[in-house]
Amino acid sequence: MKSIAALPKGRTEHVIFFGTPEIAVGPLRALVEAGFVVDLVVTGVDKRRGRGSQTSPSPVKEAAIEMQLAVTHDVADAIALVNKNRANNSIDTNSYLGVVVAYGHIISSEALQVLPMINIHYSLLPRWRGAAPVERAILEGDRETGVSIIQVAQQLDAGNIIAQVATDISQTETLAELRSRLEALAEPLLLDVCQNGVSSSRPQEGEPIVAKKISPTDVRLSFFGSAEHACRQIRIGGAFSYIKGKRLKVLTAERVSGMTIGVGEIHLVNGQVFVGFGEDAIHLQTVQLEGKPSSEASSWFNGARINVGERFDEQHQ
Repeated sequence: MKSIAALPKGRTEHVIFFGTPEIAVGPLRALVEAGFVVDLVVTGVDKRRGRGSQTSPSPVKEAAIEMQLAVTHDVADAIALVNKNRANNSIDTNSYLGVVVAYGHIISSEALQVLPMINIHYSLLPRWRGAAPVERAILEGDRETGVSIIQVAQQLDAGNIIAQVATDISQTETLAELRSRLEALAEPLLLDVCQNGVSSSRPQEGEPIVAKKISPTDVRLSFFGSAEHACRQIRIGGAFSYIKGKRLKVLTAERVSGMTIGVGEIHLVNGQVFVGFGEDAIHLQTVQLEGKPSSEASSWFNGARINVGERFDEQHQ
């Protein structure tokens, strides 16, 4: 097996950027605003992102077009560009660097042999390697997380650590809020690596834990569990249960300690909606019934004609 390309020891002059979702847009903008030449942006293919039949570009593609950067969906185009410039001696290809941020696809071994690459990963590796590190950190009740900049290796998220910074997780912080903070922490780390090169790195230490993609099972509320865990599910988005055969998403809520309500029972207290769990209760604040816009929980309660003490459908399939 051929070795991967060595990381630059000095300043990066030319960047090829790999990224797809919104969380990758900030680092791309930071590189452009700092004066680095982004020769090419590689991103995921256009997809249907709503209920209509029209496809739409990824957030990274939209940002790249806005900044008048060349865009492709094919990693082979990045390989061809580097090889062409190397053959023509038109650019010092030793100053090339691939920057990967939530690209969403495995980088081919051929690309790793041609282009040195770093990856911004939003966790304290080796904890939470994989697709959903921020979601998993919240869902598991982690007290801290962080940003790791690693060399891209053949194995997913297993490369040497170049830079790392930790931050506490607030116990009320939503997925969007934590992602925003991590993105802000990542940008100066990225710019430092690009400006000064990589003088050293270290292997990851400890047992790797994989952050699998979030599935519907992960966010379906179980009223026999704890209210604390339910609030974590709500904080990462998409938490739901069923009432009268219809899916109800819980958008915002808070835990209420010491309130005794039957498991899965819905109660109205002083105009506010509460539901009981195996431990404590939660105060439902905003919800969304399937096919309806979001609303205050009290408005949903009254409009749906919920009876006090009625239970969520724990067994609904």
